[in-house]
Amino acid sequence: MMIALMALYLALLFSLVWLGLIRFNAFWKASPLIVLLLLNILLFIPMGWGAPQGKALVYRNAVSIVPNVSGEVVEVPTIPNKALRHGDVLFRIDATPYDAQVRGIEAQLKLSTTRLSQMTTLFERDAGRAFDVEQRQSEVDQLRAQLEAARWNLDKTTVRAPADGYVTNVALRSGARVGNTSASPVMAFIDTSSTHIAVEIAQIDARYIAPGQEVEIAFKFVPGQSSRARWKASCRRWRRGRPRYPEKPSCRRASPRCRSSPVSRSTTSSLPKRFRPAPPARRPSSPITSRSAT
Repeated sequence: MMIALMALYLALLFSLVWLGLIRFNAFWKASPLIVLLLLNILLFIPMGWGAPQGKALVYRNAVSIVPNVSGEVVEVPTIPNKALRHGDVLFRIDATPYDAQVRGIEAQLKLSTTRLSQMTTLFERDAGRAFDVEQRQSEVDQLRAQLEAARWNLDKTTVRAPADGYVTNVALRSGARVGNTSASPVMAFIDTSSTHIAVEIAQIDARYIAPGQEVEIAFKFVPGQSSRARWKASCRRWRRGRPRYPEKPSCRRASPRCRSSPVSRSTTSSLPKRFRPAPPARRPSSPITSRSAT
């Protein structure tokens, strides 16, 4: 912005001098420096202090579409990069084996329910055992659970959009076989229901930012337009370098040279207690003995 304003002023000054409207004296020669100084004092420095700016990154969540059931794809009605609503069909898997499984469990459940009714009637007439009734009831409960799982698998043969968005890299076609392993996603879904914007702010300006403040966002591809948002959270970014406190000196190999290396008191006294090296152990003094020569 500063370069654009200065270029505009220089073009205007050149036009006025070329048309002869002003004389190119010492004042007008020094006027670009004066204008640059005024722009910094009145515009750019207040903007940098009151409105920190930085590089912005707009990103959205990407979801890997993996079907819950395996089988042959029979229909792919979705189109790449086309807006989709939550629940729209992405593709369909052949539901014939899952439908047959549901009908088979329903037939077994019907028979088990009839047997349970008969056993209950005999038990009420003192012609049956309570164990038989409980056993038939257990079979009915298991078949109902299996039926619920089979119906869930049948419903998952139609893969739908998990949210509002669009799909990319649609290479899936009818006749392809898909599996229910997470290592083989069939397409990528871009979730447009929520958009995140990350801004890199200089450390000197981060002290003026707090969660909940209103921000104004402008993008180069949409000139003249700005959007309002609210600051959600701040995340500090650390660069690689030395640790905050020096590490505790240690020796990989217990060599005499390493054990006898001196450590100055001025260095260790400024460290926290947990980083200070342990004092060397004192050896017990032994009395001096002498032998007389014989």
